[in-house]
Amino acid sequence: MEKLWGIDLGGTKIEGVVLENSNDLKVIRRFRLPTEADKGYAHIQNQIKKLIEVLSSEVGFRPKKIGIGTPGALDPITGTLKNSNTTCLNGMPFKADLEKLINIPVFTANDANCFAVAEAKFGAVKDKMPDAKVVFGVIMGTGVGGGIVIDGKVLNGRQGIGGEWGHNFLHESGGNCYCGKVGCTEQIISGPALQRYYKSLTGNSLHLKDIVEKHQNNSDESATKTVERLHEYFGKGISSIINILDPDAIVIGGGVGNIDSIYTKGVEAAKKHVFNPRLDTLFLKPKLGDSAGVFGAALLTV
Repeated sequence: MEKLWGIDLGGTKIEGVVLENSNDLKVIRRFRLPTEADKGYAHIQNQIKKLIEVLSSEVGFRPKKIGIGTPGALDPITGTLKNSNTTCLNGMPFKADLEKLINIPVFTANDANCFAVAEAKFGAVKDKMPDAKVVFGVIMGTGVGGGIVIDGKVLNGRQGIGGEWGHNFLHESGGNCYCGKVGCTEQIISGPALQRYYKSLTGNSLHLKDIVEKHQNNSDESATKTVERLHEYFGKGISSIINILDPDAIVIGGGVGNIDSIYTKGVEAAKKHVFNPRLDTLFLKPKLGDSAGVFGAALLTV
C-alpha cells in the first residue's frame, strides 16, 4: 500500500510526515523546518523543497504525490492562494509553482480542512461515531475557521471557501473585520475578540484563560458576561451551519475550543436556533492535537 506524505505549512514552521498507509497513523518519519516567511514567497517554496529532500533521504524514497495544508485557500478559478495570514502567499500560484519546483503532484487544502479530515478519519469522530458521513471541523482560536468533510473527503467548494463560517455575518457589535466586512463571527467569538469585549467592559486587558478562570470562580461579573456572550453567539453561529449542513458531528479545535462550557451551555444556546425539536449533532473535543494538520494534509492524497 502506498505511503502517504503530508506537509503542514504554518506561519512559523513547516512540518512534514510520511505515514505507513491510509488505514492507520503509523509514522515512518516526521521532520520540521522554520518557515522564515519574512524571506518571502520563493524562500518558503524552497523550504518546502528542502523538507521533502530531507525526508526522502531519511526514508529512502521520494513521494509520488504530496498533500499540503496551507494558511488560506487556493482559489479554484484563478489558481492563486488567498485569505492567508502569511501575506506573501496571497495572489501567488502556490500549487502550480510548487509542482514545477519539486516535480511532484500537489494536493492542497486549508488548515481547518486538514484538521477536519484528520479528526474524521483518525481522531475524535472515528472514536465516537465511526459511521459519520458529514463532519464539520471548527477552529476557534486567534481566528475562526472551519472545514467540511463528506464521506471522508474535504469539500473545498466552487470558490475554495467551503466551511469558512468565521466570515458569516453574526452581529454588528463585532465591528470591522480585516476581510472588509462588518460583524463577522470571527470578530465576536475568536480569542482576541473575546479579550477585546472584556476590555470594553473593564478597561483592563486580560488573556482569555484568565477571563475564563475569573468566570469559573464567580469573581468577576465582566468575565462572566464575556463567557456568556461566547456561549450565546457560538450557539447562534453554529446553528446556521447545522441548519444548512446537518452534520453528524462537529469537532471543535483551537484555544477557545478548550473552554469546557462550550460543550454544555454553548450547545444549549445552539438548540434554541436549530430548525428541529432536538439537537442530535455530536459535539466533540479533538483527539489529535497539533498533529491533526499534518496528518490531514497526508490524507488529501487518498
